[in-house]
Amino acid sequence: MSKTAIRTLRDITLFVQCLVDAAAPEVAEAMSAVLERTGHRVRCPKVQTCCGQPAFNAGYRSVARDAARRFIEIFEGEGPVVCPSGSCVSMVRHHYPSLFPDGSAWRARAERMAGRVFELSEFLVDVAGVTDVGGRLAARVTYHESCHLLRGLGVSEQPRKLLRAVRDLELVEMFNPDRCCGFGGAFSVKYPAISTAMVDDKVNNILASGAEVVVGCDMGCLLNIEGRLSRRGADVQVMHIAELLNQR
Repeated sequence: MSKTAIRTLRDITLFVQCLVDAAAPEVAEAMSAVLERTGHRVRCPKVQTCCGQPAFNAGYRSVARDAARRFIEIFEGEGPVVCPSGSCVSMVRHHYPSLFPDGSAWRARAERMAGRVFELSEFLVDVAGVTDVGGRLAARVTYHESCHLLRGLGVSEQPRKLLRAVRDLELVEMFNPDRCCGFGGAFSVKYPAISTAMVDDKVNNILASGAEVVVGCDMGCLLNIEGRLSRRGADVQVMHIAELLNQR
């Protein structure tokens, strides 16, 4: 389904990333509120499960394939699926088709699914044509670019357009905003020393920007950054973009 075709549809299905569901459900609530405020009807299937990315990244393709089948069965339909995570969207869009044989019915279903799933800022700006969602926050804000969102989906300017439209917000760029924070899912568990050094570099850049708030589009990065800021005693608030856009 093309973005032009999707633009005419107002019914949205939410895919809530596992980390959001487990650690930050308020992000899903904020995402729903923002989409509803921009004129969309929102539903969120309670039976949804993980997209299978952790298994896929660990090399368990059969387990990832089972998760992909379940995801497709739940979410296939006519309208767009919107998720607060570029990482999960990249998994569905770029890797689901490769899990199934060429010419198979499941391959075709996966390819159709890949064309209907969007990260939140990507959907708002590129599909719905919205940059001003009516948000207001008097704060100096810097933006962290998540790896899968930037490199997997090519989403970089869309979050910035949304942030620039928030009233009373001052957007400042940190040094190397596109540098990995060191989370990387299992990477931070397998290589904790390297991960810690990377997030320390990220935190240093955040602090040097003078920002009061650091915002991003993926909870994995944000939880990692928030944890390191806390351990260093830094007074910087960490927010998912959905939460920030929902400020009034």
